[in-house]
Amino acid sequence: MNIIVVGCGKIGSSIVSELTKENHDITVIDTDNAIVEEITNIFDCMGVCGNGVDCNVLESADVSSAELVIAVTASDELNMLCCFLAREMGAKHTIARIRNPEYNGDSLDFMRHKLNLSMAINPERLMAQELYNILKIPSAFKVDYFARRNLEMIEVRLKPESELCGKKISKIRDRQKTEFIIAAVLRQGELIIPDGSFELKAGDVISLAATPGDIQKLLKGLGLLKKQARNIMIVGGSKTAFYLAQMLLASGNDVRIVERNYDRCLKLSEQLGSEAIIIHGDGSDQELLLEEGMRSLDAFVCLTQLDEQNILTSLFVSRQDVPTVISKVNKSELYSMAESLGLDYVFSIKTITSEMVLRYTRALANSSRSSSIETLYKIMDGKAEALEFKIKENSPITDTPIKNLKIKAGILIVGIIRKNKKVLIPTGDDVLSSGDSEIVLSASQHLNDLSDILE
Repeated sequence: MNIIVVGCGKIGSSIVSELTKENHDITVIDTDNAIVEEITNIFDCMGVCGNGVDCNVLESADVSSAELVIAVTASDELNMLCCFLAREMGAKHTIARIRNPEYNGDSLDFMRHKLNLSMAINPERLMAQELYNILKIPSAFKVDYFARRNLEMIEVRLKPESELCGKKISKIRDRQKTEFIIAAVLRQGELIIPDGSFELKAGDVISLAATPGDIQKLLKGLGLLKKQARNIMIVGGSKTAFYLAQMLLASGNDVRIVERNYDRCLKLSEQLGSEAIIIHGDGSDQELLLEEGMRSLDAFVCLTQLDEQNILTSLFVSRQDVPTVISKVNKSELYSMAESLGLDYVFSIKTITSEMVLRYTRALANSSRSSSIETLYKIMDGKAEALEFKIKENSPITDTPIKNLKIKAGILIVGIIRKNKKVLIPTGDDVLSSGDSEIVLSASQHLNDLSDILE
């Protein structure tokens, strides 16, 4: 597809990185010529220096032949105007980054309709939702949902003391009363799709799939269950912090936010009301954290604008025996370092956003084929994809038992959701039907259609 990305900051660069891997024809637009040159030198794409709301600039980028325009500048209003102009000039689909909490609910729906936006993305809200999911299931450090939350896939790291270490997967399944699948294992950076004879070791990251009702039972049965976080402190009063606090307060959690900017403290207090405790202070001040009851916390979330501060503060807090410590780290070089230092919960806002854009473009590219992509997640440190396909009529994989399908290496069918919402952890005897949703893990290639799993 011909795709134009307007705005080449952290989010835009991450989106370009993912889309160029999909072999799309990408053109980037940014007002900073040095950034345009850098992006075009790193990635296989064209570049135009200029303002994304200038019709001449859009015309130079050949907007009339664009199948998708993605506007992710720092300004919500510029993004919306850019997408509006792009549609008027012939672009088929548009995505705008809209971050302001005031542009939510009915207001956002109205603007999407009037501006003819295909999709609005809010990176801070997306990240807040990801963090909220983790705080609801703190045993996992990644939680993904499929088929309208009828199936969950979680990632868990095995500690040396885990009773699963040294156990074969077949033995583990025999001892559990719940239906689940260990879909993948990440061991020392290598992705493995295990069979029943595979033996787990300390340090392994395992990907588990089951229904939401079975996940808690499964984690308890496997000795991996942690209690749900109730008392939570957030450092950094960003938009992400606001959205996360909103979600947590609605669930009855106790929330404290530490923010060094006094005016931002007042704004958060006004937006969140008296239920949230807003503390004016430096979140990297260890004495302040201790005075505010850090040792009694169930979870600590560090969301300042400085990756280095987030890492160092989180390391200090994790050594005070706080059960769940979460850090936002955007720089790729610091992300892996934070994990190597022992921080289990590390998140990047650009990764979460580019994942959503990738999901949309993949679905757009295969809209006329025998299945449609409903959901897509990068899992296991980006080494695999988990996709949800809705099976259409006349699909080549229907009406045949799974064991008789010639499925490519590196592909695993993880779950089936029937039209009546019944969830199956599949066996070789199960048969797929049109209208079903199928969850597939791919470790070997990018899938655009469900038929791509066949040899």
